[in-house]
Amino acid sequence: MTLNIGRRLLEQVGAIAEQAGGRIISIRDKGVRVEAKADSSPVTEADREAEEFIIHAIRKNITDALPIVSEEAFSRGEIPDIGETPFWLVDALDGTKEFVKGGTDFTVNIAIIENAKPVMGVVHAPVTKATYRGSREGSFFAAPGVVIHKIACRPAPADGLTALVSRSHRTPEIDGYLAGFAIKQEISAGSSLKFCEVARGNADIYPRLGRTMEWDTAAGHAVLRFAGGQVKTLDGVDLCYAKPGFENPHFVAAGPDIGISRN
Repeated sequence: MTLNIGRRLLEQVGAIAEQAGGRIISIRDKGVRVEAKADSSPVTEADREAEEFIIHAIRKNITDALPIVSEEAFSRGEIPDIGETPFWLVDALDGTKEFVKGGTDFTVNIAIIENAKPVMGVVHAPVTKATYRGSREGSFFAAPGVVIHKIACRPAPADGLTALVSRSHRTPEIDGYLAGFAIKQEISAGSSLKFCEVARGNADIYPRLGRTMEWDTAAGHAVLRFAGGQVKTLDGVDLCYAKPGFENPHFVAAGPDIGISRN
């Protein structure tokens, strides 16, 4: 089955992400209880409730014909057979550590994968209520008081690049990788918003040299891809999806004219 990924679908998925974001904020306002998963990463009621809401909404309002791979279900061993069909990737609360600490850089991520590539992605930031959408029609940004508009990566600035670095995952390996570029400025950010900042032309490069899963990256990757950007492994190969175990290799997200391979 192939979905018609047009404006209506993007609006539907955007609305689902925004409603899930509202639920996440309501739960945080009541107080957050943190638990640890088997891999020691944190999980909260907000992660689980938002994921259940998204999955139910997709199956009820869009289609129940495509498999859905989601973070919390995966952690419970609930892994659908995706075969060769398109499938959904859902991270209902990306940036749980930021969420628990009372930060703002956490997101709701919903994507569709087809032929190992992200063909649609929605990233919603519940605190700012900003929403990013990416598909073959292009990438778009909307926020309260801001008319929805198209976004695109910028050319690499001649006076140096702006690099995005993770608040929770900064490592010496990242510092070593960035040493190979003329970096003018560094910006710290959390969750999939780093992809979106490159897509908006606010930054140029985001290296991630640590463990990530496909649901962490797919929606932001789609936004960046259709804004003209690239997400590649350190070998210079496009980051792909539907990998065994759904685990990503190290990767770099960047504008289109930046050479990111270091091998």
